[in-house]
Amino acid sequence: MLDLGGTEGPWWFFWLIVVAQGAGALAVLLGAVAYLTYAERRVMASMQLRRGPNVVGPFGLLQPMADGVKLIFKQILIPQAVNVPLFLGAAVLTFFLALAAWAVVPVNAGWVLADLNLGVLYLLAISSFGVYGIILAGWASNSKYPFLGGLRSAAQMVSYEVATGLVLVTVLLQAGSLNLSHIVEAQRGGVGHWFIASLLFPMFIVFFIAGLAETNRHPFDLPEGESELVGGFHTEYSSMPFALFFLGEYANMILVSAFATTLFLGGWLPPLQALAFIPGPLWFAAKVGACLFVFLWARATLPRYRYDQLMRIGWQRLLPFTLVWVVLVAAVGLAQGTLPGG
Repeated sequence: MLDLGGTEGPWWFFWLIVVAQGAGALAVLLGAVAYLTYAERRVMASMQLRRGPNVVGPFGLLQPMADGVKLIFKQILIPQAVNVPLFLGAAVLTFFLALAAWAVVPVNAGWVLADLNLGVLYLLAISSFGVYGIILAGWASNSKYPFLGGLRSAAQMVSYEVATGLVLVTVLLQAGSLNLSHIVEAQRGGVGHWFIASLLFPMFIVFFIAGLAETNRHPFDLPEGESELVGGFHTEYSSMPFALFFLGEYANMILVSAFATTLFLGGWLPPLQALAFIPGPLWFAAKVGACLFVFLWARATLPRYRYDQLMRIGWQRLLPFTLVWVVLVAAVGLAQGTLPGG
């Protein structure tokens, strides 16, 4: 994740370092995903006056390991009349895309696997591909409930990606770049310079609502609606294929939180210059953790929307609002002479 611009030596040494960095980032991400499941159960238990996991290891800290071992050693059940390559490939695709998006996310100055000038578009493209894994899972299962879950997910993700794209336009107008590192640097100077403290605060709210819908989380978890669809698109999955969907969902939650941190909360930058002695990755992790807490809070407190309400919010509320706000941000930037290239 470090800049290798000055690396000298044979080509294989360069690629060895790249692979090592990727493996290190993957290990950190999988560890974060594992303990996000633990944090979710503990947070929800506290909100509902329960104990939560507290048996396996001290304070239940080894519970994610126990869950992982259980899923690894469970038998993989393949229902009859399914398209086996697509049935298993859908789980792998969903998990792979959840990891691939992290290639352009900077956690500190120079700490990024691929510092792309179009990093925002890369993230948007990867998130758009994610719907294919869920559609394939629903169709390849050859079952009515998973198929309905897959259709719901496709419509839901497409609907909220429109609003997300307009939110990104407002960030571009403010930062003048699609490079995520440059967007963070444009917010240098403390909380007052972060985009959440500017005209983009409503866009942060819209982005977070759209993130809940994109990741199929409460109150927008209609593709997995247990009350009417049994388990949604992954009803027929078990063992490791199910675990890949499970891990992919939580990895996407972390990704959306990291994306929100980068775009609106100053990334790795401290809220005050007096706190600059604290390493940037710690600030980044703290901000991501705060966003993840809101994900868990929403699940513990909000009821699930009906499907028509979900679509109404996306097309009749968020879309018109973001269109108006793009025009407003552009007009203010034009008046102040701060538009990119202006």
